[in-house]
Amino acid sequence: MSVDQRSFRRALGCLASGVTVVTALDPASRAPVGVTVSAFTSLSLEPPLVLFCLGVHTSSLDAYRSGGHFAINMLSEAQKDLSIRFASRGADKWKGLTYETWDSGVPILSGCLANLECSLVETHQGGDHIILVGKVERLAYQEGGAPLLYFRGTYVELDKPADI
Repeated sequence: MSVDQRSFRRALGCLASGVTVVTALDPASRAPVGVTVSAFTSLSLEPPLVLFCLGVHTSSLDAYRSGGHFAINMLSEAQKDLSIRFASRGADKWKGLTYETWDSGVPILSGCLANLECSLVETHQGGDHIILVGKVERLAYQEGGAPLLYFRGTYVELDKPADI
């Protein structure tokens, strides 16, 4: 089988991924930005590093590359609506949404399984995506709960919540 884009996407869809919303501030306007991201992973324990990937045509890409800070908000299975909201390109994603801020001022979404406030360490070109590496400066997480998962193009739930 050849490696065309459609086949590649279908093959990658066979790996379930957690869903995050990555938030930041536009450096010029200081307005909050956010985007749904499933291309996220831990990178290092010492120092504590994570990375996520954004397409080169993402409208808010410059806010993430030049803002200096971002937050990874790991969604719970009850936050599908937030995933859909921040995956959209249209209306104001922040309308009616409350959030808190920590040290850097980037938006921290409430009710998530975990939140990581990060400082941008470096970026790398990766084909049609930019890889953003951040150092975790502050974090919070819930005990128990189940993640929002994406698998084969749709949201799925675990049979039993992980109460670890």
